[in-house]
Amino acid sequence: MSRAVTLIRSASLSDIAEYAYAATAPAESRLIFLAGACPLNEDGSTAAIGDVAGQAAKAVENMRIALADSGASLHDVISTRVLVASHRREDLVTAWGVVRTAFGDHDVPSTLMGVTVLGYDGQLVEIEAIAAVLDS
Repeated sequence: MSRAVTLIRSASLSDIAEYAYAATAPAESRLIFLAGACPLNEDGSTAAIGDVAGQAAKAVENMRIALADSGASLHDVISTRVLVASHRREDLVTAWGVVRTAFGDHDVPSTLMGVTVLGYDGQLVEIEAIAAVLDS
C-alpha cells in the first residue's frame, strides 16, 4: 500500500529526539485533521482517572478509531501534539512513552507540552493529529 506521508530526518539536528523533524505529503493527498483524542470511554466518562499512562493509551485507542473511521491509520499520521495536564516533566515523559510506542517506527514530528488543564473532569492527556492519505 502506498503511503502519502514521508518522514524527513535532518543530519544537521540532534538525533536524540525520538521523532522525525519534519514530514511531507504530496499535493494529491487528502488531509485529515483530528480533534484532540481524549481518554473518554464510550459512555463519555473519563478513563483511567489519575493515571497518565492509562489515559495516554485510551487517547491513542480513540485516535485509532477516529483515523479508521476516516479511512486512515497511525501510519498515515503526519504530525501530533501531545498535551499533558501536569507541571511534572516525568508525567510528560510517561505520556510520550505510550504514544511513541504506539507509533513504532512511524516516528512522526511531534510536540509534547504540559498544560494547566484539559476539558474533561479528571482529564490528563489529549492527542491532536493530522493525517494524510492517498485515495486511489
